[in-house]
Amino acid sequence: MSLSRLLNKWSAVRDNARTVLAMNRRNLNYIYPNNHRRDFQIADDKLITKEIMQRVGVPVPQTFLTYRYFFDLRDLERDLGSLSEFVIKPAHGSQGNGIVVIDHNKDGIWYSIGGTAYTGQMLRKHLSDIIFGIYSFDLTDQVLIEERVHQHSEMNAISPFGLADFRVILHQDRPVMAMCRVPTRASQGRANLHQGAVGVGLDLATGRTRHANHITGPVTRHPDTGMALLDIPIPFWKEILEISILAAKAVPLKYLGVDISVSKTGPMLLEINVRPGLAIQMANFKGLRTLLEA
Repeated sequence: MSLSRLLNKWSAVRDNARTVLAMNRRNLNYIYPNNHRRDFQIADDKLITKEIMQRVGVPVPQTFLTYRYFFDLRDLERDLGSLSEFVIKPAHGSQGNGIVVIDHNKDGIWYSIGGTAYTGQMLRKHLSDIIFGIYSFDLTDQVLIEERVHQHSEMNAISPFGLADFRVILHQDRPVMAMCRVPTRASQGRANLHQGAVGVGLDLATGRTRHANHITGPVTRHPDTGMALLDIPIPFWKEILEISILAAKAVPLKYLGVDISVSKTGPMLLEINVRPGLAIQMANFKGLRTLLEA
């Protein structure tokens, strides 16, 4: 790289750094002034989130079963016997911790999308850990067994290893920045950046991908398949934004992240987050600070 190109690149990085929203500024200027502490449970409890979203017509995955106490698990194998595929989630979990996606059942053994085999005893142990609070901020938690969302065929080209989702950050019910989180082999099919998924920045106006970042740094192609990740149109983009705005208006939280996936029938809300992470700036190679201050 020539000296002039290196200097230009450094100048762009320096200018972007001035626009970056840091954690302390996010907390003090946006999370706490816009979200009352008593309302955090709306986002922190996935069951409460679902109830609110269903009331306003926002599509969410169907809940099959819930478990609150250890003795509720006594008939677990019978409860799950009629389900060929499902998702296990902690009601109060975060960052994808504790989530298991079951792909199929064969001869009494359940298999995750990553190929891990679970006996009934292993599932009971995992659900007990969730109830005990291993994956949540609380001392105790609740288990959700819910519908597995199959993504729209148009998403398979950039996300062949699992369900991609879209994080939209909203301030005062207005979308500010968005990204698509694309699972990889390293993330074992989960759309969590800290587990190895790729963050792909999105143009809010057009819904096209414009920049991508992996744990190794900026990328232009999927690290496993080599498929191009940039300048790809996202299906149902208008509907994704509409659902994110509808969800934001349905709750008193006025700085939040909304997570949506595109199912075979269209966008479906997965959860909302009162403490949306800041890695979305890396995915977009653009800071949130200037956008929010504007």
